[in-house]
Amino acid sequence: MDYDPTIATTILIGLFVVLLIFRIPITFSLVISSIVTAIYMDLTLISIVQNMVRGVNSFSLLAIPFFIIMGELMGAGGISNRIVKFANIIVGRIRGGLAMVNVLASMFFGGISGSVVADISSLGPIVVPMMKKKGYDKDFSVAVTVSSACQGVIIPPSHNMILFSLAAGGVSVGKLFLGGYIPGILLGLCLAIICFIISIKKGYPKEKSVSIKEAIKITLDAILGLITALIVVGGVVFGIFTATEAAAFACLYAFVITFFVYREIKISYMNKILFSSLKTLAVVMSLIMAASAFGSLLAMLQIPSKVTGTLLTITENTILLLLLINLMLILLGCIMDMAPLIIICTPILYPVVVDKLGMDPVQFGVMMVLNLAIGLCTPPVGSALFVGCSVGKTTIEGTTKALIPFYVAMVIALFFVTFVPQFTTFLPNLLMP
Repeated sequence: MDYDPTIATTILIGLFVVLLIFRIPITFSLVISSIVTAIYMDLTLISIVQNMVRGVNSFSLLAIPFFIIMGELMGAGGISNRIVKFANIIVGRIRGGLAMVNVLASMFFGGISGSVVADISSLGPIVVPMMKKKGYDKDFSVAVTVSSACQGVIIPPSHNMILFSLAAGGVSVGKLFLGGYIPGILLGLCLAIICFIISIKKGYPKEKSVSIKEAIKITLDAILGLITALIVVGGVVFGIFTATEAAAFACLYAFVITFFVYREIKISYMNKILFSSLKTLAVVMSLIMAASAFGSLLAMLQIPSKVTGTLLTITENTILLLLLINLMLILLGCIMDMAPLIIICTPILYPVVVDKLGMDPVQFGVMMVLNLAIGLCTPPVGSALFVGCSVGKTTIEGTTKALIPFYVAMVIALFFVTFVPQFTTFLPNLLMP
């Protein structure tokens, strides 16, 4: 049966948008719109199922469950409190020190969990009450926690970088990991500057100094947990492990540290950790499967090439094109989760950004993930924003208002990543030439 590509495209994208408006979960919206479009195109439904299975039939994706379990282990095993104490040694004595501790602790914890929600869920219940007790505004405390958690998807190890690698056709995971370090630190620095300015304006306090003896003890205690991230990144960068092997080894290390070194929870708690990890993994994998079916239809309808042509007809100015793409990704991130957007948008935008504009694939990957990270703390459906408000017991409206200066900081970091390639390419070119 012949079909009109314009009608098929309208059905695929239009139905998906309508289902999202009616608050149908993203996974179901992707699957339903794919099935209806396939029926119109007279494709067999088995082809949709095959594309869904093909989407998760990758050895590299085995790293994701290991990363999830590793994050759950370290989050439950007492590393959060140790990281907060360690961060306090470094930045606590600055004006608004506890807010900066929040930012730095998120940077460290993000390097272990790779998850925004895990970061907020683990550090939020510790830092937010501490900030409130010291006189910080409730909305400001939650805003710092939510925005700083976004470092977790940029600083490695990040399973979102693995998704980008697969969607982009095999960009080096090791290079993507290295490419996220400087932008992640830059983002943290921008957020810390905002914290410092607001703290001076509102007169937030400094933290007490810590004795050298106590500082050494806290540092040694925290470093055991922080080594987890070094195992993953170092193993991949220096060719000791693949990303999957590194994730598995780091997961084993986290298990030993949690139950036999820190010993804050009993071994029986492992059942709860595995169950929580399974729930998270089910969500991630179902999104990947659904997005793979949707993406295969996008490719069949030649939507990536059409988008490329459309964008190039609007303007051929590289700066304007990149600004337009950034704006589009931020807006999409406001209404959809990160994983499906990476899988759907990467094949569409890759020909424009990498092939036509000549951007390095690693730079594009970090730029995309940072864009979508901003969406995680943006209404109406930002998962980080909702989790943060739940942890801090505050309103979406109040937190969003408090987040405005932090949005500015994140956009500044995004501009550096977009227009200064060295921020993302320096470390990969230096260590993995």
